[in-house]
Amino acid sequence: MGFADLHIHTIHSHDGTCSVSAVLKHVAKYTDLDVIAITDHNSMDGIREAMDLAPAYGIEVIPGSEISTADGHLLALFIDHSIPAGLSLVETVRLIGEQGGLGIAAHPMAKGTSSLRFHTIQEALKQPGVKRVLVGIETFNGGLVYTRRNPVVETRAQALPLAQVGNSDAHVLKTIGQGATEFEGRTAAELRTALERKTTRVRKGKGLDGLGVIRSYLPRYLLRKLGWVVYSKNPEAPLTYTRLTRVMHYYIGMQTR
Repeated sequence: MGFADLHIHTIHSHDGTCSVSAVLKHVAKYTDLDVIAITDHNSMDGIREAMDLAPAYGIEVIPGSEISTADGHLLALFIDHSIPAGLSLVETVRLIGEQGGLGIAAHPMAKGTSSLRFHTIQEALKQPGVKRVLVGIETFNGGLVYTRRNPVVETRAQALPLAQVGNSDAHVLKTIGQGATEFEGRTAAELRTALERKTTRVRKGKGLDGLGVIRSYLPRYLLRKLGWVVYSKNPEAPLTYTRLTRVMHYYIGMQTR
């Protein structure tokens, strides 16, 4: 069996606190994840770096993005380039499909954030071609306090023809893997097959309570705003804090090679 976390943010999200290399280092050293997806908000800026570095860390990375549709957030996986924000769920799903990608409804019904409603998902699934692309729903999110073990989401998801997945929605390293998807196999290709066949299973982690958010996320978010992020120079180097400008300079260098 393999495990995947398909909802991870980096410094290429406005609220992310970790560089791509730090995410890969943490996953390789401290988790049992075989596959991860980098899903920054309406951005794929860190994907090339992630794909280039991943083999050195022994991890498979799925290129993705968390898209702010007009109806709520949607994870787009296995895509090659960015998809515009602000379109309807159906329009967004169709654009994902044009790239050969898959969509997963992120943290449905989560209060305080832009999340898809079950009625919206149900109506979208009636549209031609949508079922082929919109294949999953996040029934466990380890990064949002108010969606942990949400019995309403779990129960209502049973009535939908969608694969159930668990993810971390990590914005700090500590929460990566605190919500994961179990699947037959170990590779990203095998994970894709499991999603399409609706055979995935949810693994629930501890997540964070309100105090955990204050202790873990807020200090790192404030450091990010001050220009400091978690970074790892290479697989052997320790995790450390470094200037965001230094990390971005390295990233820009990769993009212009």
